[in-house]
Amino acid sequence: MSEGIGSKRLVTGAHYGLRDWMAQRLTAALMALFTALVLFQVIFSRGEIGYDLWAGIFNPQWMRALTFTVLLALTYHVWVGMRDIWMDYIKPVGVRLALHIFTIVWLLSCLGWAVQVLWRL
Repeated sequence: MSEGIGSKRLVTGAHYGLRDWMAQRLTAALMALFTALVLFQVIFSRGEIGYDLWAGIFNPQWMRALTFTVLLALTYHVWVGMRDIWMDYIKPVGVRLALHIFTIVWLLSCLGWAVQVLWRL
């Protein structure tokens, strides 16, 4: 039987996990910049902070596209984190698979709901 095949995975190479680590850092940076942009718009806006202000911030097409991109980044960011938690701490394969499926369904449902809210403004 070949080495590294079977129930134990052989971890080799210096890049193992680097892509996921980098993806989480990039998505976190994108979400931080987006948060700063929205805060800047709210802080330097005139008038009362209410529905009209929020609708005005998210009404331009470029802001909706940016928000959609951030929602995708958030979904991917959460998926990588939750997947790693399930892989590290849940040992029974069946339970881990069920948690992975539940997480995917939940995240896609939340993403769908958020997009629906965003494009209904």
